[in-house]
Amino acid sequence: MRKFAKIALAAACFATAAVAHAAEPFKIGFIIPMTGPFASTGKQAVAGAKLYMQQHGDEVAGRKVELIIKDDGGVQPETTKRIAQELVVQDKVNVLAGFGLTPLAFAAAPIATQAKVPMVVTAAGTSSIVQKSPYIVRTSMTLPQTTAPIAAWARDNKDVKIDTAVTLVADYGPGHDAEKVFVKTFTEKGGKVLESIRSPMANPDFSAFLQRVRDLKPDALFVFVPSGQGTAVLKQFKERNLAAEGINLIGTGDMVEDDLMPSMGDEVLGIITSHHYSAAHDSETNKEFVKAFAEANDGMRASFMGVGAYDGMHLIYEALKKAGPDATGDELLAAMKGMEWESPRGPIRIDPETRDIVQNIYIREAKKLDNGERYNVEFDVVEMFKDPGV
Repeated sequence: MRKFAKIALAAACFATAAVAHAAEPFKIGFIIPMTGPFASTGKQAVAGAKLYMQQHGDEVAGRKVELIIKDDGGVQPETTKRIAQELVVQDKVNVLAGFGLTPLAFAAAPIATQAKVPMVVTAAGTSSIVQKSPYIVRTSMTLPQTTAPIAAWARDNKDVKIDTAVTLVADYGPGHDAEKVFVKTFTEKGGKVLESIRSPMANPDFSAFLQRVRDLKPDALFVFVPSGQGTAVLKQFKERNLAAEGINLIGTGDMVEDDLMPSMGDEVLGIITSHHYSAAHDSETNKEFVKAFAEANDGMRASFMGVGAYDGMHLIYEALKKAGPDATGDELLAAMKGMEWESPRGPIRIDPETRDIVQNIYIREAKKLDNGERYNVEFDVVEMFKDPGV
């Protein structure tokens, strides 16, 4: 009888502990700039993450999911690192996510490694980010991944002769990646880069740089700037009448973000870019996503930042389902590796070796549709393209 009582007591204690654990929420610490020069990144990312939870509920594998959103301002890496540390130590988050720019992701990487907490990068795009911690997984893109296809298109297309180019990129990690990969790909295909120009990240004035481009008279200007700066580039490109000089403006999709297209004006029309997502992507999955995104956010158009966060949440949810409610950080990470699904952007996969995203990269032209709205319309694709590195 005494032995039976001990067994019963142990079973009761185990059951109580299991219930208590199950009652603990699964916490996702989402760090993203909500204020400052890159606030548009945060607005889109948070909208994407919240939409996923709205559609799929806030309970996974028997655990309540709690999304803790933290604004890091986007410009001070030490702030991001401090927030990541507080989320891990004080809030005891199970996953870190977000990270609007490369320096911020770099700053948080050691925290993820020390705590053995998966870190899902939904925005930042420097190729080397995943190498900064074995716990980093990416659902956004890399700049080499989105740059190489437009550099190849510039030489291979039959409609526009592009033999010479100038590059204009923001002076930080992703810009350096874009510059190197464009120059490498373009010159290997027989093109000539006349000059590579770098603009400051904070409060850039592109006028002097664009005057230099006008003086050089290349067949094309390749541009990469971070989210939100494309409008200024387009305005000043038009003011200097560079198109009339025979200079084609090309770049990565960061320059013509979907959510900013309505405010850019018709000067955006005809610009060719390469990117992994367009709100005009022709799939039922994307049409449903764009409709739901707009309905949940006062008509705001979804952009690649929203999709990166939406897919980041999908990755976390599915990893928790696969690994189980008691999963450790290492078990969650293992579940994420090799995962594949149909995203609003098309088919995507997490490379199990690199923990980086593999996805379609589309060549698009900015067009005005029959309804009068401007969109990036895809006309070619490089299927399931891995990050080529720099």
